[in-house]
Amino acid sequence: MSDAAKAAWRAKPLVGRKIAVLLGGLSPERDVSLISGRECVAALTRLGAEVVAVDAGRDLAERLGAIKPDLVYNSLHGAWGEDGCVQGVLETLQLPYTHSGVLASALAMDKAKAKAVLAAAGVKVPGGDLFDRHIAAREHVMAPPYVVKPNAQGSSVGVFLVFEGANRPPQELASKDWTFGEEVMIEPYIAGKELAVAVLGDRALAVTDIQPRTGFYDYEAKYGEGGSLHVIPAPIPDQVRDAAMRMAERAHAALGCRGLTRSDFRYDGVKDDLVLLEVNTQPGFTPTSLAPEQAAHVGMEFDELVMWIVEDAGCPR
Repeated sequence: MSDAAKAAWRAKPLVGRKIAVLLGGLSPERDVSLISGRECVAALTRLGAEVVAVDAGRDLAERLGAIKPDLVYNSLHGAWGEDGCVQGVLETLQLPYTHSGVLASALAMDKAKAKAVLAAAGVKVPGGDLFDRHIAAREHVMAPPYVVKPNAQGSSVGVFLVFEGANRPPQELASKDWTFGEEVMIEPYIAGKELAVAVLGDRALAVTDIQPRTGFYDYEAKYGEGGSLHVIPAPIPDQVRDAAMRMAERAHAALGCRGLTRSDFRYDGVKDDLVLLEVNTQPGFTPTSLAPEQAAHVGMEFDELVMWIVEDAGCPR
């Protein structure tokens, strides 16, 4: 950003713009979305916008109709807010909005369909398949170690790691309280490093090596204070770094994503095996989130990143 552009940016470029920030929502990731949304509300306020925070519910269309925003900043995470449903509402209302559109959001959230698209685009993805949750609770459908995850959730919600030597699968899968769908994705466990790459527009920013304090990058490791250590740039060979960044860019394009995404990888250094696990179309903006950290690493301040996302908003997406 040039000196002149920085001066204009610091002069509150969003004065006169009414922006509705969607946060909270209906998914199990509601608490994370509330934090992300509040961080973005604060940034947009610093940038001079008239900000209306909207805890998004089933009456979203009516509320936005009353607010009449110039654009919508989508800080929702998980089902309904990140899977194309809310995007469809915004398209129907013809309101410019941030992040990916209906199709890309739906594809990225559905792990099975996303893996098929990514594999066809030449991106290496894990093996595995979808299984009925009751069958997966009765018997090992593949030899441990393996990972069980809902087919359409994020933030490591409902994820189980089944270790080698485990006598039985996770019994939670058969619980009447299970709310994550009748089919679960089961994939072979890939040893090694947990890596992440944010893509902004069409450019990968960096590679982060995530080192969970608990040994597994679960919900607490992602969002709890001190839950994991983030090392940027990741201490990996240059060719692996470059491969991860190119794969993230290819995945972003193959799914038709817009704005900011984050791709998650596993890298087995012993086997020199790099595998893309999933693409997140609305990465978190909490104090422990990876995408803002990578933006800062390449010289983009938090408010500048939020401003870029606002400038990228549009309809249709």
